[in-house]
Amino acid sequence: MPQISQIAATYASQLFWLLLTFGIVYFVIGRRMYPKVQSTVEARDKQISDDLEAARRLNKNADELEEAYRVKSNEDREAAHKIVTAAKVKAAKASEKTLAKANDQIAEKLAEAEADIATQVEAASAEVQSVAAEAARDIVAKLSGAKATAAAATKEVKAALSNG
Repeated sequence: MPQISQIAATYASQLFWLLLTFGIVYFVIGRRMYPKVQSTVEARDKQISDDLEAARRLNKNADELEEAYRVKSNEDREAAHKIVTAAKVKAAKASEKTLAKANDQIAEKLAEAEADIATQVEAASAEVQSVAAEAARDIVAKLSGAKATAAAATKEVKAALSNG
């Protein structure tokens, strides 16, 4: 069989070129391109992991800043509340002082008014007594024809006004 004897010669050259092609492909791709691709992939993975780590760190810093902001905000809010409370207390004390001063002025004016009223009542009472004494003298003179003294008429009017 001649085909079998040719197989070795035909396939030997094809096998040679096949091995040579695979060898070239192996060395070009496997030894040159693959390490470059692998280093690029590793660099990309490293960059991604570094970016993720940086993002975690920045997120942690942001959380810390936010917490510090909340604490500061709460402290400021409490300080403002204390200031407002102190201002309210101060205003209340000032208002109490003003109110006390106004009450004192009102009490003083009221005392003056009461004293003035008492003086006017006393003057009016004296005027009423003198008019009543004069009227009593005139009535006694018209009814009985007798002359009553001013002192006696005043005494009787005072006695009558104090009883009734």
